[in-house]
Amino acid sequence: MTVHEGESIAIVGASGSGKTTLLGLLAGLDLPSRGRVTLAGSDLNALDEEDRAQLRAREVGFVFQSFHLLPALTAEENIALPLELAGREDATRVREVLAQVGLTHRARHYPRQLSGGEQQRVALARAFVAKPRILFADEPTGSLDQATGQQISDLLFALNATSDTTLVLVTHDLRLAQRCQRIYRLDGGRLVDNAAGVSA
Repeated sequence: MTVHEGESIAIVGASGSGKTTLLGLLAGLDLPSRGRVTLAGSDLNALDEEDRAQLRAREVGFVFQSFHLLPALTAEENIALPLELAGREDATRVREVLAQVGLTHRARHYPRQLSGGEQQRVALARAFVAKPRILFADEPTGSLDQATGQQISDLLFALNATSDTTLVLVTHDLRLAQRCQRIYRLDGGRLVDNAAGVSA
């Protein structure tokens, strides 16, 4: 599997087929038992855990289905976290992505004060704030109702286009998958490359 810079890729397949595991391998959260993963020019197998973490901090954004926002931090503070961890605090950039996801007025609200759709928008802003070269999204609309899921999907691709970020997403939503340039299917433990536009 090769993902080119600026591309959008969907990974589909039955529950339990290994989609989330594959995403973890591609992001360097796990290492393969065999084979090799190269991310942004670096062979992940050759890096130790700390070096992989530093590579992710520089190059990778991640959006999870369950948001993974820190409950003790406001929306603004959750978004700022990746920049702070990388030693690149930038309040202007945080305000910019808050505006992009339409949540300037909710900046000082805590996750428990936000709807599911608002929490996912905060998670998207957090993933994009450091301008990653590649964004991994694991079922980004899976826990949302259809209308909210559509809004998040539109926002995801708008941010992808304006940031020129490579997008790799796992989804059960075929409409979301078909918005990507290429679709991969996990089938019987094998990765199958479908032509863009072909039903996943």
